[in-house]
Amino acid sequence: MTDTIRVLVVDDHPLFRQGVIQSLNQAGDISVVGEAADGRAALQQALDLLPDVILLDVSMPGGSGLEAVSALHDAVPVSKIVMLTVSEDEDTLLATLKAGARGYLLKGVSSQELQQVVRAVYNGEVYVTPAMASNLLIEMARPRPVTQAQASGLDELTGREREILELVAQGQTNREIGQRLYLSEKTVKHYMTNILQKLQVRSRVEAALLAQRRGFGERR
Repeated sequence: MTDTIRVLVVDDHPLFRQGVIQSLNQAGDISVVGEAADGRAALQQALDLLPDVILLDVSMPGGSGLEAVSALHDAVPVSKIVMLTVSEDEDTLLATLKAGARGYLLKGVSSQELQQVVRAVYNGEVYVTPAMASNLLIEMARPRPVTQAQASGLDELTGREREILELVAQGQTNREIGQRLYLSEKTVKHYMTNILQKLQVRSRVEAALLAQRRGFGERR
């Protein structure tokens, strides 16, 4: 039986908040366990409920969503945070991801896409709206030295891990990698966890960028 994904919805507009709650509760595997209208209430709800995923507006009264991300990430690290916003500002996107958010989603999405993003982030993925992804990658790809520990981690990868990292660097999803290598998606996720630990990075995006700087992912 699939575990139910417990979600906290934080937005200062009651009508929008109720629409999000209704959309999520329509999914059989997602349950909204709490709601809040500002960062302070969100922090208290998160501490009380320990939700799996927190949907958080960027702009709220009583402090910015960025401040709320930092506070929530520090206080409830088990909860994965997804920003739900109208802002397509790249600086805001990068700042929230650096503060601990695991996703950045624009408010115009469909109910189905919203549910899919909640599932993806719950399962360890990092999601950025496709319209902003290329700009994010350009920003993050600015030359940075590969640390000695990361270089050692690349050397320690097994043959299968290197093969998977090659495909990640080419932009393939876990499902696509599984189909390519005849592995289950769950098995690919297990390999990705090991890869992230060895490379000392927090996300598949960082792993892909690191791999690309070392020549992985070049199509032959």
